[in-house]
Amino acid sequence: MESVYDFLEKLSISSSKTLIVGVSYGPDSMALLDILCKYYPNNKIICAHVHHNHRKESDEEVRKLEYFCKLKNITFEFMKIDSYENNRFTEQEAREKRYAFFENLINKYDSNYLFTAHHGDDLIETILMRIVRGSSLKGYAGISLISKRKNYNIIRPLLFVTKDELLNYCDKNSINYAIDKSNDDDTYTRNRYRKYILPLLKKENPFVHRQFLKFSTLLGEYNSYFDSIIDKLYPNIVVKNEILVDKLLMHDNLIIKKIVMRYLYNNYGSDITYIDDNKTNLVISLIKSKKTSELINLPKKKILVKSYNKIYFDNKLKYNDYCFVFDSYQELPNGFIVKEVNKLENTTNYFTAFNSKDICFPLYLRNVINGDRIEVLGLKGSKKVNDIFITEKILRQNRITYPLLVDSKGKILWIPGIKKSKYDKSKQGKYDIILKYYKEEENDRSK
Repeated sequence: MESVYDFLEKLSISSSKTLIVGVSYGPDSMALLDILCKYYPNNKIICAHVHHNHRKESDEEVRKLEYFCKLKNITFEFMKIDSYENNRFTEQEAREKRYAFFENLINKYDSNYLFTAHHGDDLIETILMRIVRGSSLKGYAGISLISKRKNYNIIRPLLFVTKDELLNYCDKNSINYAIDKSNDDDTYTRNRYRKYILPLLKKENPFVHRQFLKFSTLLGEYNSYFDSIIDKLYPNIVVKNEILVDKLLMHDNLIIKKIVMRYLYNNYGSDITYIDDNKTNLVISLIKSKKTSELINLPKKKILVKSYNKIYFDNKLKYNDYCFVFDSYQELPNGFIVKEVNKLENTTNYFTAFNSKDICFPLYLRNVINGDRIEVLGLKGSKKVNDIFITEKILRQNRITYPLLVDSKGKILWIPGIKKSKYDKSKQGKYDIILKYYKEEENDRSK
């Protein structure tokens, strides 16, 4: 723990400052809370706890944590998440609401510091996940020791130590804590890294977390230097929140990508976790497209428009007017999903299969446009999509959001769940792309 204490000493936090500590009642955050109470005995410390309304054990954990705070004379602040969008728990939404609660406390107590219990193992898992998924230079750096926000800093002093060290600390100091049973669930990507990959790395080097921290710090320094260059270029390329395409394309690809990442960060703020490498590349494809007018849908119902020399977010367009560049997985406004799969489970209209030689990439998922026609599998000529909707008794109010799969030349390849085009090869067996159309809660409908 010496590295943790050395780090806290370098922070030089005044005893007059109030410290907000995110505490889940797990061993990591309980160890952090105890460490901070001992290291900052004269500071006002706020224990910030969020009841995620996801586990039955949470009610008991709230009571135990509040009792611990009373014994230690720590101010206890608590929030319960009452509901989630679509009545479905997601880590992303939980995180957004958790940090909104933390920021409210920052303002309430006029604090500049939020402490979180991310540790060395978390850092390794995060970096590996982002390498596999794809990210930016900043993203590959993983979790930083200090993250600067507009009016406060997020401090993570436990990045110097491992999970095992924190468990030992709790046991040695008789600190009670709870273990989240979902941490053993292989459904979650992070859990698989934790259970199967991390032990192999630690077997090679028991102190591998320190090497990852060095890697993270070095990338952070490079990113900061690169950011200073972007700071100078950005105001001339992005004017009134619009990207000037001609000025951006004067630069090399590295600068282009960094400008796009900055633009997305400025428009998404705390929601930037919705943006990954694939989404960034979609925006760059839009910028480099020879088409003078085009739009793509991005997360959080944001629509990015290209109009001649400008790229901008259009808040006036309805989300019903959409066009997604399809990359293997896409959630649609009608609540369905189109996903590339490895197996053709059946030959219903909920599946389609193509030979990549017959179609032009990239593929797009968009809503219907007046005049759309499709060359239906097994029929001569083409039929109006709207006529097919009428025949299939698709309600008028649902037609506007119904998805069509088209290729880059505008050929309609598929009306998911309704009709296949002549380009479908599912009954011929000469295909290398298989797509499935389904709704998660009604997954059996496509079988």
